[in-house]
Amino acid sequence: MNTDYTSTLFVGIDVSLKTNVVCAIDFQGNLLFAFSANNSLPGAESILAELLDRLHKHHLTSLVIALESTSIYGVHIANFLSSNELLLFYHPLVYCLNPKMTANYRKSFVDMDKTDPDDAYVIADFIRTRQTALTPWKGSVFLALQRLTRHRLHLVELLTREKTYMISNLYLKFSEMAALKKGERPFSDTFGATSAAIITEFLSLDDIIYTPLEELVTFINEKGHHRFINSQSTALLLKKAARDSYRLDQTLYEPINASIASSFNVIQALNKEIKTIDKAITKAIQGLNSNGSQVLRSIPGIGPVCSGGILAEIGAIGAFHSDDALAKYAGLTWRKKQSGPYQADVTRMTKTGNKYLRYYLIEAANSVRHHIPEYESYYKKKHAETSTHQHKRALALTSRKLVRLIFSLLSKDQLYSGDHAGSTASK
Repeated sequence: MNTDYTSTLFVGIDVSLKTNVVCAIDFQGNLLFAFSANNSLPGAESILAELLDRLHKHHLTSLVIALESTSIYGVHIANFLSSNELLLFYHPLVYCLNPKMTANYRKSFVDMDKTDPDDAYVIADFIRTRQTALTPWKGSVFLALQRLTRHRLHLVELLTREKTYMISNLYLKFSEMAALKKGERPFSDTFGATSAAIITEFLSLDDIIYTPLEELVTFINEKGHHRFINSQSTALLLKKAARDSYRLDQTLYEPINASIASSFNVIQALNKEIKTIDKAITKAIQGLNSNGSQVLRSIPGIGPVCSGGILAEIGAIGAFHSDDALAKYAGLTWRKKQSGPYQADVTRMTKTGNKYLRYYLIEAANSVRHHIPEYESYYKKKHAETSTHQHKRALALTSRKLVRLIFSLLSKDQLYSGDHAGSTASK
């Protein structure tokens, strides 16, 4: 749809928990109205009535609305205005803006006060001048899936935080277990069931050291359900790690043990909840965007969770004119640092885009590289180019490469094949 901006009403809404401050301007930037309404259904209906009145009175044919992405307080008003039947004639476009963009734009208004009405005006003026570079609100069709995928990231962040906290207690009790490198540890998963049993059921390090080797091997086999290839070697590594670790005062072991056991319980509960959410995402994605899911899941390494997370944030791929626009939306871009002949080798990723989309793209890239040789080769090449932040840098660049593939396949509605394109997803 081509919008006639000269006959458009531009509306900025400063959102908070209790109120929505609304400001409307025309194409020339003239203020048409400004008022405050409760952030509730009756308040939304009063905003609707005012919008309809001004659209009719000024003979305007299009409506563009913008608000900042402030927590979840703007979800209801954005959904209400974008899907209201009375506004459909005016082809409403609703934008949820990154507050950083409007904050930087506000600096151009040198003598303006900092008030809610002025903030609403800045938002309206920003959308009047910058609309073509933004992505409209996707509406409620993706909201349910988005709440699931964002909640999953919330759980993952809690899990990471709890593991980090537990490691600090583990270092106090069993310093070598926490300090050993990955290939030198007795257990590949420090947070696994067997590791948890060793750490919590043996009160002190001396209990591990003086337990006969045969008994320790039997214990490991029972807790590991006989899955260890060489349980005796694992037992010997445990005994050595225990001997090489610092000792604590005996009064400290029991309190620290209780803390570690509690952390293991929290980790187990979070892992269980993540699996539950994964099932809900798999179910939800089938009804919301089955074609898009089919396209993404045709890429080796991308499953229902990552495809759900990517689609929930992208919405309709038609909102992006290129893979560069999609990468910028995800924050997978790098600022250049150059002065004269000097060009910096290390540049920082912007990270100003959608953090949820960036997370799922990076997760997807990390999985894809293990399934597609081209991506594994690219990852290793980028990994070898620097001596600092090797994994993070290589994975971020691999994610940017994956964005090009995702944009191409979704735009053409095609499944992945060895030559990157195959049959259409609807077939």
